[in-house]
Amino acid sequence: MSFNNLDMLYRQVIMDHYKNPRNRGVIEDGVTVDLNNPTCGDSLRLQLQVEDGIVKDVKFEGEGCSISLASASMMTQIVKGKSVDEALQLATIFSEMVQGKDYDTDTFDLGDIEALSGVSKFPARIKCATLAWKALEKGVDEEA
Repeated sequence: MSFNNLDMLYRQVIMDHYKNPRNRGVIEDGVTVDLNNPTCGDSLRLQLQVEDGIVKDVKFEGEGCSISLASASMMTQIVKGKSVDEALQLATIFSEMVQGKDYDTDTFDLGDIEALSGVSKFPARIKCATLAWKALEKGVDEEA
């Protein structure tokens, strides 16, 4: 697949998650984390339910750019059902990926999340992409 076709596919995946977000909504009980990215105007509320060290449920609400909301949608999909340790590993891998660093491709199938790898070319958008992941890390800390 050519670079242009791959880039177009990644854009389509991002726009699909932005327009049709997965796991958008509210959890009645669990940890709630509110974070903002004032440079872009992103505002996110992440709700997290952890039982026996497993992310049982995770949902989000918010407003923001396509990168921020698509990333939140993708993040909720990949961490649901994972152990807290796996979720935190994924957050580290994601952070490395969007910063253009080498990241572990063997531990997890990143699926749709790889569509956000191009964010590394736009440093101002890294905060947009990592907002939901930072909320996840904070929520896990509060849950512990």
